[in-house]
Amino acid sequence: MKLFEKSLCLALILTVLFSFTGFAASCEDIPNRVLRLHVLANSDSDKDQALKLKVRDRVLKVSAGMLDNITDKSQAEDQVKARLPQIKAAAEDEVKKQGYRYSVDVELTNMYFTTRQYDTVTLPAGQYDALRITIGSGRGHNWWCVIFPPMCLPAAEKPEELNDVLNRNQLQIVEGKGDFEVKFLTLEWYEKIKSLVDGEQAS
Repeated sequence: MKLFEKSLCLALILTVLFSFTGFAASCEDIPNRVLRLHVLANSDSDKDQALKLKVRDRVLKVSAGMLDNITDKSQAEDQVKARLPQIKAAAEDEVKKQGYRYSVDVELTNMYFTTRQYDTVTLPAGQYDALRITIGSGRGHNWWCVIFPPMCLPAAEKPEELNDVLNRNQLQIVEGKGDFEVKFLTLEWYEKIKSLVDGEQAS
């Protein structure tokens, strides 16, 4: 291969590498700005999946307006922590109401998510803080959304929106305003490798 061709290939590789580095840096900051809700079903049976959605609806109902006038993630986490007993009681009551005896675990935790799409928003893979509700064994398919900014919580006041908490570049990423499919896949592998290096187990 001629020197010019080698230089051209090297320049192309470096361009892709630097482009991904900037993309990864923007993605890594997104989890610092959002809080997720994660509801895990006991199993993948039709009944357990239906129960998961019932619990989801009950939790969303009892959490209506919970994050009104909250302007940043740390405030959102404090508010959620204060409401954990109420959320747990509502989830447990719904499980019993539907005729089940499953245990319910409710916690604010940090966990790994793969790249996931919610409505018109795609959140990149990474470690996110989440309000996690586990029904029974929690081995079934899960349901998730973003509760800060409150994209799935009923609000009494005008809620914060993504463009209030993400910068312009991050907003373009999550709204898919660009060719990010390959970068999302690359980032997912990068996050998995990083989690293994850090000794963290993906959930």
